Amino acid sequence: MKHTTLLLLITIITVQTTNHLSEARRRPWHPFIPAVAIPIPSNRSIHRISRHLCWNCAGDALQFLYGHNLVRARKMEMPLAWDPELANYAARWAGQRRGDCELMHSFPEGHFDLGENIYWGGGESWTPMDAVNAWADEEKFYDYDANSCAAGQSCGHYTQIVWRSTMKVGCARVVCDGGDVFMNCNYFPPGNYVGQRPY
Repeated sequence: MKHTTLLLLITIITVQTTNHLSEARRRPWHPFIPAVAIPIPSNRSIHRISRHLCWNCAGDALQFLYGHNLVRARKMEMPLAWDPELANYAARWAGQRRGDCELMHSFPEGHFDLGENIYWGGGESWTPMDAVNAWADEEKFYDYDANSCAAGQSCGHYTQIVWRSTMKVGCARVVCDGGDVFMNCNYFPPGNYVGQRPY
């Protein structure tokens, strides 16, 4: 009876250990990720945090902030806070784009005090989450080890979203005269410094 119990116990331990090791092998290894997985906050928690970091926000503003904080949570970065001054700056620039919906930045290339992401969508149904998801989708082109984008691809919108030292964001959405949508977000402090990693 004792031998049977011992054999059963060894079998159970072996099966559990093998299953645990198989699961660990399926997870990608990274030198900066601890062996014990830290749970990413739930979408509900991120939404609640975003509401607290966006005083008197509703509609587009909350969607923009929530989308950004979802992306940042996946990299275990601190959530961004909504900044009304950045939002006003973004709204002024979006207002200037209403007539032509041209996809252009609010400052000359290389001269910036703010980070900025811009988005254009054909038709008027594009939402703030569509813009944030399009920017975040550039993650697939970003090589962390080389700290660069894949050849011929953009990833600077993504890296700005997850830039560690960025603390605040403000965004705007406008339906242009031609019926398309222009959206932009501004960030402070800005990211995308040459030679630095986002996180």
